[in-house]
Amino acid sequence: MRLAALLLAGCAVTAHAQVYKCTVDGKVTYSQAPCERGNETVLTVPGAPAATRDDPRELERMRRAGAQLEKERVARAAAQERIDARADRAAATRRQRCDKLRLQARWMDEDARRAQPQAQEAARLKARRAADRAALECAA
Repeated sequence: MRLAALLLAGCAVTAHAQVYKCTVDGKVTYSQAPCERGNETVLTVPGAPAATRDDPRELERMRRAGAQLEKERVARAAAQERIDARADRAAATRRQRCDKLRLQARWMDEDARRAQPQAQEAARLKARRAADRAALECAA
């Protein structure tokens, strides 16, 4: 059965081993049949490369190459995870700092509203500066 399949495959390769390039009125076409008119060029199709599936050395080489590629992929994924974790920590730290600045600004604003009349202007100035600092460091 396997021998018959190989013989059929061999016949198929030799039957389609030539391609005809036909040029008619400046238009180029390719066909498996000879040209009916125009210029004809016969192109020989190279044979298929020898099968290396059964060569144990080639299989071992391919296995090692695959293992190396997998190792590199895992290393890249681990490096990307470290980068992502570092970025997540930095974002969390920034959010925490911004929340703290906003809270301080809110508290200073409350203090300014409750301040004695003679200290009210200084408290409002502090509250405005705290709000400005929060806005500057935590812009969207």
